[in-house]
Amino acid sequence: MSFGVAVVILVAAVVLAAGIVGGVLLLAKRLVAVGVPAPGTTGPATDPVALAAQEDQRADLARIEERLIAREEKLDVRLRESADRERQIAEREAAVEALRDERIRALESVSGLAASQAKTMLLKDLEDKLRHDAARLVRQVEQETKREADRRVRNILAVVMQRMAAGHAAETTVSVVHLPSDDMKGRIIGREGRNIRALEHLTGVDFIIDDTPNAVILSGFDGVRREIARLTLEKLLQDGRIHPARIEETFYQAKSELEDHIVKAGEEAAFEANVSGLDPELIRLLGRLRYRTSYGQNVLAHSVECAHLAAMMAEELGASPKTARRAALLHDIGKAVSHEIEGPHALVGGDIARKHAETEAVAHAMEAHHNEVEPQTVEAVLVQAADALSGARPGARGESLEQYVKRLRDLEHIATRHEGVDKVYAMQAGREIRIMLDPGALDDDGAVLLSHEIAREIEQELEYPGQIKVTVIRESRATDYAR
Repeated sequence: MSFGVAVVILVAAVVLAAGIVGGVLLLAKRLVAVGVPAPGTTGPATDPVALAAQEDQRADLARIEERLIAREEKLDVRLRESADRERQIAEREAAVEALRDERIRALESVSGLAASQAKTMLLKDLEDKLRHDAARLVRQVEQETKREADRRVRNILAVVMQRMAAGHAAETTVSVVHLPSDDMKGRIIGREGRNIRALEHLTGVDFIIDDTPNAVILSGFDGVRREIARLTLEKLLQDGRIHPARIEETFYQAKSELEDHIVKAGEEAAFEANVSGLDPELIRLLGRLRYRTSYGQNVLAHSVECAHLAAMMAEELGASPKTARRAALLHDIGKAVSHEIEGPHALVGGDIARKHAETEAVAHAMEAHHNEVEPQTVEAVLVQAADALSGARPGARGESLEQYVKRLRDLEHIATRHEGVDKVYAMQAGREIRIMLDPGALDDDGAVLLSHEIAREIEQELEYPGQIKVTVIRESRATDYAR
């Protein structure tokens, strides 16, 4: 501000000097015009008129000089006033700075905080605000994404499930063979149990003969062996001759017939799924899935159902129904091979498909249905969706008590290891987990972020069909006392 005042004063002085010089030059020209010598010169001045004019000019010159002196004095006064004003402004600025420092010291004294501490608190408030905005943005994005995903998924799955209402068979680890009479139980056991020992030794299945009327229970985890044992026993009952030699002969007959049944089951499944041109070895492996179960769900029936679901979803999305149908039907054939081939069943199935002239698109979709490889095609994602939809349908699969308890324990462990969690409840057979928070440990925004974090950890650490709902509950309390 002082620099601006000085500039104004300098400009005014230059203008005033220019005015004085101009006035002197103008006066000199007039004197010359009327014959009056300029100041400092001598010449004739005898004419009365000339003398009178000269006197008038001198009087004008004197008046001009007086006005210039007056202006100069006024300019000096203004210069002094400007200097005083500049000094006052500097004093006021110093006073304002001192007052600011005094107010900061007063605020520090009243609040008990130093300026650095107050700055830290301000930054923390700003961080909390940004955190709140981030949580609100997460909620908004999740809600928008969920609404859009729900809308599209409902449209696709509603059409698919309305067209597909297949039943399912929940198979167990036992088979029951009905007897014409309880007298046959003694013949099956044989003298000193030699017949039943021969049966169990050949088939590898337990024959349970108890008080169940007119029935023998066959128990075994291998569905193929259990089926061979059932066919063997039924043939022996029809023949009537039950002794170790006949049992061995009948066993090999049943084993040969079962291979034919397996091929027939594979052909029927391919026909039902509308998949043609499969290699005979793939047909045989597919048929073996009839005697495999996954969580109590028959794997062959599950595969056929997945083929229909994947094909219908592919039609809805404009993908290749043929590729999706074929990959979904074959996606679990890795479960049909023996333990001699190591590796996840999805990768084993993909290798088998390539060896028997299936396309790379089909093999890739088979390998990706459990994310052993990253899905690269729409058909691979559809096989995943069909597999999850078939397995997660209520009642489609069962779980053993040990697996059920382990899954609930794992869910609760993932939630309880987070700070601020008070109690955790796994509900709906592990389909939902509810988390009670300590109200003082986390705020509402923290609860939103915690639910998002726990859901991501469950996705990374656990294997489960369908989806698991994560609900975080934070209680708000207001307490007062009446005195």
